[in-house]
Amino acid sequence: MPIPTLAEKLQWLKPAPATDYEKECVQTIKHGSYEIGVQITNDILDEAMEVFVRSSRSYFGVSGDSMVAIFTAGGDLINGSCGTYLHAIIQPIIIKFILKYYQENPGIRDGDIFYTNDALYGGIHNPDQVAIMPVFHEGRLIAWATAALHTTETGAVEPGGMPVSAKSRFEEGLNMPPIKIGENFHLRNDFLEFYSVYGLRAPAMFISDLRARCTTADRVRVRLLEQVEKRGVEFIVGLMRKMLDVAEAGAFQKVKALPDGKFRSVVFNDAIGWTPALVRACFLTLTKSGDRLTFDFEGTSPENPSSYNVHTQAVVGHIANFMYEYFFHDLPICSSTFAPIDFVFPEGIILNPDKLAATSCCVYIGMQTRCATHNCFAKMMYATNLWTQVASAPGSQHTAQICAGHSQWNLAVSDVLSFSLNTQGQGGRAADDGMDAYGFAWCAFGRAPDCEQVEGELPITVNLSQHWKDSSGPGLHRGGSGAVQQWMIHKVPNMLSLCMGNGSKVPLGQPLFGGYASAPIPGISVRKTDMLARMREGDPELTLDHRELLEDRSTHGDWTFELIARTPKMYSEGDLLFGFSGGGPGYGDPLERAPESVVVDLKKRIISEWTAKNVYRVAFDTERGKVDNAQTNELRAAERKARLARGKPYDAFVADWSKQSPPQEILQYYGSWPDAKPTGPVFRP
Repeated sequence: MPIPTLAEKLQWLKPAPATDYEKECVQTIKHGSYEIGVQITNDILDEAMEVFVRSSRSYFGVSGDSMVAIFTAGGDLINGSCGTYLHAIIQPIIIKFILKYYQENPGIRDGDIFYTNDALYGGIHNPDQVAIMPVFHEGRLIAWATAALHTTETGAVEPGGMPVSAKSRFEEGLNMPPIKIGENFHLRNDFLEFYSVYGLRAPAMFISDLRARCTTADRVRVRLLEQVEKRGVEFIVGLMRKMLDVAEAGAFQKVKALPDGKFRSVVFNDAIGWTPALVRACFLTLTKSGDRLTFDFEGTSPENPSSYNVHTQAVVGHIANFMYEYFFHDLPICSSTFAPIDFVFPEGIILNPDKLAATSCCVYIGMQTRCATHNCFAKMMYATNLWTQVASAPGSQHTAQICAGHSQWNLAVSDVLSFSLNTQGQGGRAADDGMDAYGFAWCAFGRAPDCEQVEGELPITVNLSQHWKDSSGPGLHRGGSGAVQQWMIHKVPNMLSLCMGNGSKVPLGQPLFGGYASAPIPGISVRKTDMLARMREGDPELTLDHRELLEDRSTHGDWTFELIARTPKMYSEGDLLFGFSGGGPGYGDPLERAPESVVVDLKKRIISEWTAKNVYRVAFDTERGKVDNAQTNELRAAERKARLARGKPYDAFVADWSKQSPPQEILQYYGSWPDAKPTGPVFRP
């Protein structure tokens, strides 16, 4: 049975033509009933999402980094309740694979439950797993229901499900193609037993999330059938088809309103796993012609022997995050919204690797495609009446800290500390600042977990939780502030921890129109600290302000500063880990920001006095918090004059810049410099 080809995946992303039966059913949808029907699907999905969040165990599930969706009988998405849009467009690939290859063996029957996590078949990466249920009425397949969620543990060579050191898919743990794990509305015991003994470090967590997916998908199925009984099967089938048709017409109309042309953006990544390495993570040429868009990734760096590669549909999933949050925000979450969009993926690039490639850390490259999409659409949309929707990319770097071992309750745990994921800053907007600690770049509707809940389940204490001063990118409209937490190993002798990520040298999200990038993310830990002892003694001199801790080293111990991605290490009780979420990049020239707004940011502790004086060039009375307008005007005029002095003609800049190259030791995964062509084959174990 063949793995889906690139051509099949791109074809299955498009909505299937309407069947004769669907066309007949559409005619039964009366005026006014369509809007009611759409709201019914929203209500079904919102209820199911509430079930999902309440029944999940992993912190991604508790935080709402999930999706519940309804599909037509042919496998096209018609609506979804999304914490993350990452799964929105790509799940039809999985369902259409099942429809093509499983009709006879193992068959598709009422009460079946399918399950998969393998990116080769249409997923993102191993931790992202989806339960899929067909919806039958009187023996006829009328729809599908799915529930997708990131569960951290997969039995890979490292705990946490996203092994940084994996060099091929054989080191990434559970790789499961679409497989039937349940029949007659019951999970099969043999598969549950298989998962329990597979080698997962926290099988109870895995099984709990698996059950949460299945019960959520089934809730959608039950509610759909209730509507069939109430309104008739023709109404439900016709409603779904009409939702596809209306969304497709709206998408073509919105695309057509954009100006024609070619728009380019290049985004770099500063690490491949734990290795400092520069790669051209995304070279995007976005062509708009008439009512169609084409994303072409020619010029992106070649694939590499690490887990920092992305399969093509996962790239599309990352782009969907931007499209539904900004450009398609007023359209249904629906397969047909991508009908006007085509993709070109050259073979062998980091965004279209070989089938043996490791992709468990794909999101750290995939996010670059979203950042590039932000920039290209900003250039298109700014010239239209959609200019107020333009925004810089969100703060896309963060501390992805994995903790594994035994909890204070002697339960096996392997999970990610998700606060620093779900508190990233939004990018600066055309008419306003970005939101502070707005959410997760991958999951705009995610929520930061409750500190007490974290402390009750994991052997850590959350010592501080604050906005991260100076994390946001300055601008006319600054990016939203990121956040910082400090975690202390507590109530157990030791805990294994590692960290994934990027953005310690090169910030990921690019600013717009003269704004500044946000702060890079450090990797900071402190061993053999005196903090726990001082807390027990009630030391009045102990500070829990993160800026003072970092600058004054007021907590004594062995401080380590390194890249955000860190190898697995054992930490002892009392040791400290710092978790940072990225701030959003800025929009517009910081010298144009209202001085009063700068002072407000100072009072809110979003920025420091140094930033106010040296970046925004604002003079103020520190004691009274009042702006000195005359001196501010002088400082800003002097800075504009200095900029002109530093400037040079574009041709002269290009001639000088083209002679330069990064050090050879950080170009090992880049490809040839500067055009990023492959320099040799990739060898994988």
